[in-house]
Amino acid sequence: MARKKQAHQIPEGNVITLENVYKSYAKGAPALNGISLDIKQGEFVFIVGNSGSGKSTLIRLLLRELKPTEGYINVLGYELNTIRNSRIPKFRRNLGIVFQDFRLLNDRNVYENVAFAQRVIQVSGRMIQKNVPAILAMVGLADKYKSKPLELSGGEQQRVALARAIVNKPMILLCDEPTGNLDPANAWEIMQLLEEINETGTTVVVVTHNREIVNAMKKRVITMKKGVILSDQQYGSYIDEEIGEDEEEEDEDEDELYVEQGTGSWRTDTLPLI
Repeated sequence: MARKKQAHQIPEGNVITLENVYKSYAKGAPALNGISLDIKQGEFVFIVGNSGSGKSTLIRLLLRELKPTEGYINVLGYELNTIRNSRIPKFRRNLGIVFQDFRLLNDRNVYENVAFAQRVIQVSGRMIQKNVPAILAMVGLADKYKSKPLELSGGEQQRVALARAIVNKPMILLCDEPTGNLDPANAWEIMQLLEEINETGTTVVVVTHNREIVNAMKKRVITMKKGVILSDQQYGSYIDEEIGEDEEEEDEDEDELYVEQGTGSWRTDTLPLI
């Protein structure tokens, strides 16, 4: 007899739901060990914890770069356990992603780096000419549109990466250590931009080790340790660990995911994740 499919109740307003999610790799302890989590539309959430806590694995599951070993994941109404591969590019159009290492196209100028995200989803040239300057003005780079990435400071490069991530007006913005390579002044500027983006209604999820920023901003803080959620606090702070023995992030060196321009397919290569 066919096994009956389990029905899942998604709480009203949720854009991210995880129920009893496990993720195991070939060796070692599970990267995620039965976590459950709800994030509502418009929230600003920090995810913190030492290396090896499962933060990067969680982000990769939300991107549907990985599938869970067990459990249920729903993001924006998409059931990521069972989503067809052909639908994954459409699902990801609802997400923006910002990485620690920027992942810009160094052979293209600032304007083209941001326009690239629009061309992937086949926005018209006329709309690109309208949207890209507006986004560059928002992140304070209107006068840098002709510059190449390597001509910019680290803070400016991260602003370009942020502009690229939000130009398509994603419902969720995922940020994996967005200030990790920045000095304190530039880090605060990036966080202020993220707060402005959140105020427009975009759900923002930030993985970070930056204790000062987390403690100052007083957002929701989810603390992870060894694949479980240690605490989940509204208006929280960075918990002094106890979290940690030095451990290696289990998937730190895994191949990252990239989008192939114009095809909607995904591969490891030289183009950044959109």
